[in-house]
Amino acid sequence: MSKLRVGLLFGGCSGEHEVSISSARAIAKALSAEENANKYEILPFYIQKDGRWLAGEAPQKVLKSGVPLLESSNSPSPAESNIVSNPQQKALERWQSPSQVAEVDVWFPILHGPNGEDGTIQGLLTLMQIPFVGSGVLGSALGMDKIAMKMAFAQAGIPQVKYKAVTRAQVWSNPCVFPKLCDEIEADLGYPCFVKPANLGSSVGISKVRSRQELENALDNAANYDRRIIVEAGVVAREVECAVLGNDQPQASVVGEITFDSDFYDYETKYTEGKASWLIPAPLPEEISSKIQDMALQAFAAVDAAGLARVDFFYVEATGEVLINEINTLPGFTATSMYPQLWAYSGIPFPELVDKLVQLAIERHGVSQ
Repeated sequence: MSKLRVGLLFGGCSGEHEVSISSARAIAKALSAEENANKYEILPFYIQKDGRWLAGEAPQKVLKSGVPLLESSNSPSPAESNIVSNPQQKALERWQSPSQVAEVDVWFPILHGPNGEDGTIQGLLTLMQIPFVGSGVLGSALGMDKIAMKMAFAQAGIPQVKYKAVTRAQVWSNPCVFPKLCDEIEADLGYPCFVKPANLGSSVGISKVRSRQELENALDNAANYDRRIIVEAGVVAREVECAVLGNDQPQASVVGEITFDSDFYDYETKYTEGKASWLIPAPLPEEISSKIQDMALQAFAAVDAAGLARVDFFYVEATGEVLINEINTLPGFTATSMYPQLWAYSGIPFPELVDKLVQLAIERHGVSQ
């Protein structure tokens, strides 16, 4: 039987470029593991930070080193310079797909953040009519936009913290509108609260605020990242997570807990070794763990996710409440990331997990091997 050619798509134009490389390296290793080596052939595709797609030796080099390529490393040769002499031509040249794209049987996109998990790349892969791992356009877009996500959760009746949607236009408005907006946030949510860009991952641009001055500064900062902003009420709770795997009949993993000493789970805490630790399984009452698993499956269905997702919750011990925080339809995928760790404890080791995701992609798109 011929090997299935897996197009491993990584890198990207977002601020999570380096995280994507780390995830891709782990997936490539899993696809090359003994139990998968006879089933799959890896065709790596690397998207530089400037949007240029590269195939062949370049992505192999990145996978081996773990270091992004400089944009200048693929500047056009003198013979090509006349082809890319103006911005429009340069943009067109960047978006030329490598010829190897035609050889891909199934895509494994592991692009984190904007342009990677927000439905844009999923739309392109859908147009290619080739199976791909993960959610489609709708699930990805809902999973990325925190405001739309929370609206979907509310419609599904899933409990969550109080929040308020804000636009950049409101923040960068005249001196009469902005103070009124801050008054409304203080009255509705109080302090502390969290200000977040609606469409960025990995805690980028997020601020915890405790005063009017901090609120004003946080809103202005978030508006630099996104035209849609969400403000959430703070809650004293434990942060727990559950992984979901499947398509129309998904399964939930054991529940894990994140512990950290910083004020909140910000970018530095998330990606600096030793800043945070995990407890798998989370030391929770059995009925609470079951409730979290059920809610994770509800959230997965609410946004029409597929393949994989990690769902994050707040467990308020004082009241016994479980509140959903968010769903991540393309979570970090290094061998030590929470998603694969949760499944490893649940009985699915990393190479098997990657294999299942590829097979789920094929199943969802109705393509047989």
